[in-house]
Amino acid sequence: MTEVIIRTVHFLGIMVLASMLVGEHLLLKPRLGAEDIRRLAVIDAIYGLSALVVLGAGLSLWLWTGKPAAYYSGNPVFHAKLGAFVLLGLLSIYPTVFLLRQRKSPAAIIAVPARLIHIVRAELLVLLLLPVLAVLMAHGYGQG
Repeated sequence: MTEVIIRTVHFLGIMVLASMLVGEHLLLKPRLGAEDIRRLAVIDAIYGLSALVVLGAGLSLWLWTGKPAAYYSGNPVFHAKLGAFVLLGLLSIYPTVFLLRQRKSPAAIIAVPARLIHIVRAELLVLLLLPVLAVLMAHGYGQG
């Protein structure tokens, strides 16, 4: 039963993470008002919290419950999936820092660097890779 609960939390975390990233992408524009920046900062915070939930549940599934840790540890597809998740986290640093710095800006209109929009799009591409890797793992790819 513990595994079912952890897997459910893992999947819910993934859904929230994906939803927040898509929402962030849809709301980003080259120029944003102060209220839009604050709204995006909240979305980004929920995105970050959901990433922590996904990470915690994923680590629990890997090391504590579910299949033996060796099933995942020896699988190069799992390592690719873990690397993609880490890359997702690293990519999210710049947008988070930008939003935190700008959310209390006195400016009425804030210019959003094109680089930030491109990074969020890169995050979406990496996010698309994760379920592909998960399906490959579920079908036994990477197992010796």
